Amino acid sequence: MLVLLPPSEGKASSGRGAPLKSEALSLPGLGAAREAVLDELVELCAADEDKAREVLGLSEGLRGEVAKNTELRTAGARPAGEIYTGVLYDALDLASLDAAARKRAARSLLVFSGLWGAVRVTDRIPSYRCSMGVKLPGLGALGAHWRAPMASVLPEAAGNGLVLDLRSAAYAAPWKPKGEVAGRTASVRVLHAPTRKVVSHFNKATKGRIVRSLLTAGIAPAGPAELVEALRDLGYVVEEKAPAKAKAGAAAWSLDVLVDEVH
Repeated sequence: MLVLLPPSEGKASSGRGAPLKSEALSLPGLGAAREAVLDELVELCAADEDKAREVLGLSEGLRGEVAKNTELRTAGARPAGEIYTGVLYDALDLASLDAAARKRAARSLLVFSGLWGAVRVTDRIPSYRCSMGVKLPGLGALGAHWRAPMASVLPEAAGNGLVLDLRSAAYAAPWKPKGEVAGRTASVRVLHAPTRKVVSHFNKATKGRIVRSLLTAGIAPAGPAELVEALRDLGYVVEEKAPAKAKAGAAAWSLDVLVDEVH
């Protein structure tokens, strides 16, 4: 099973660990594209703080994020699972998983990023600010920048099992599973049951809980149909939409998980 996650806007501090070793990151086929973004981002933030803030879409109160980006090659690095914070990652709570579940997380979780493309939760990265929606002056829109390298690398990373896609729209744009991989992909949205609307907090927190539930139970569904059964066994209310027969094996399943409230 491969679980595709969005990053978080908020991030923990880099800490005092050893600095980034970009060549040690997972998915080495993304290495050249990573270096290109890293080089331009550091240069932009070091040269003109106001321009960098405009490009990154940062408010005056987030001016310090620009300075943080200038130190990406020298700042301490920590596992990505410790860097990313926020509602989804609080609900997932990787640090409290037992050893077996942490091993499953290391194998199966992939976090998408405007800067790194995609990293595993064990990859050591510094804290940074650069969303997938950014358009750098030299490289252009990051969503487009990542499309070709991801098309080359991600199908292999998907392996032969379920692909559980929990990304937001911006982070789903650079890579959309196709062909045989699409046929074993399930994208999930979380709806507030009384209104049947997507509510950010319900959506993020429930996605984190879904991943945690699967990891702690040691469940790795073979495909979307098995995922639906597993989630129902775990107590979730799920409505599935399988692709039409003509598209079976070449289109992703869509799952709605209905929640009344999040505790």
